[in-house]
Amino acid sequence: MLHRLRTRLPLILFIGFIGLLVCVPALAGPPSPTKGLGPRDALLLTDPDGQVLAAHNPDRTLVPASTLKVVTALAARHYLGADFRFHTDFFLAPDGRLLVKGYGDPLLVSEVLADIARELGRRIQTPITAILLDDRYFSQPLVIPGVSTSTNPYDAPNGALSVNFNTVNFKTRQGRIVSAEPQTPLLPMAMKRIRASGQARGRIVLSHHGHEAVLYAGEMIRFFLREAGVDVQGPVGLAPESIADKRLVYRHTSPISLDELVSRLMAYSNNFMANQLLVATGAHVYGAPGDLTKGAQALTSYLTDVLGVGDARIVEGSGISRANRISARSLMIALARFEPHRHLMTEEAGIFFKTGTLKGIRTRVGYIENDDGRPHRFVLLLNTPGKRPEPVVRRLRAIVPHE
Repeated sequence: MLHRLRTRLPLILFIGFIGLLVCVPALAGPPSPTKGLGPRDALLLTDPDGQVLAAHNPDRTLVPASTLKVVTALAARHYLGADFRFHTDFFLAPDGRLLVKGYGDPLLVSEVLADIARELGRRIQTPITAILLDDRYFSQPLVIPGVSTSTNPYDAPNGALSVNFNTVNFKTRQGRIVSAEPQTPLLPMAMKRIRASGQARGRIVLSHHGHEAVLYAGEMIRFFLREAGVDVQGPVGLAPESIADKRLVYRHTSPISLDELVSRLMAYSNNFMANQLLVATGAHVYGAPGDLTKGAQALTSYLTDVLGVGDARIVEGSGISRANRISARSLMIALARFEPHRHLMTEEAGIFFKTGTLKGIRTRVGYIENDDGRPHRFVLLLNTPGKRPEPVVRRLRAIVPHE
């Protein structure tokens, strides 16, 4: 018996050694969430009580991309109020001229214009002799850093009176150019731009050159008024500084609440909407006309005066500009304030999040709920080209207790 044990002892020890090697990774636990992060990346994970569970470069200011929209939404809720809704005013002069004054509503789309036209039709019984447009609540031109002159909708210019995101969506059917949106007509003004582009389909982004965008808004209003049976006889043009004896005949208040607007902002990451909200916030805080400087100052003041954050540099509100800078720690403070509204973010498998994407940059912020439904907050800023957030988020998920 002793002899057999002695002859088998090396084999037993070898098997035990192999077993130990197999067990070591399991004993070591999941890989560190900071694995592979470099000097141009940042990560911060905290538990529901704010205790730091993982950190990498938390105080380095980096490009946040579209995760900056969380700060824009917070500042708007703070300064404008949770009950805020955009509005557009319609005045009638004694001589029949209709004055339209915009205040930055980012969701004046064709369906809304049709509803407005029907309401005006019930209130105006005399012919309209002209449609005059007032977009002076925002300064012009509004040049957003990072926005190019492409045909992408996220590059559309901002303005106080904008329709359909200052874009025209079209396609070609059986050799004919038609609207890609049945509710939106292709007006002569738009057709001219489409033919000049040489495109067969896609979107035309309207510009402020020659007041194109605001005049297009007026043409669309005139179309829907006529569709509603209103007698519109005169031209579309820009409003003078003042019109004597005009009276307010209708104030259109958006059916979209600020929180619903923020929810759409989180879901679609629309840069146009974000900067409409930014400039409107700046106008509210510092007075009209709103501009990019006032909007950026409102965000900066919110960060410093309300959240106590002093390391951010803000130049616009959508995150499209690479000149925006903020640290993971500062974004974490913003996330703590946004936490009651996390349901406005995109949600997948118990993770509520907002992503950000620029060339060579991937960012993500949000909340990972534990078994009790309490959220762990995380900020991930990858400013190293080629890196992706998904593997890091999976490692973060492994840290948070869940079923």
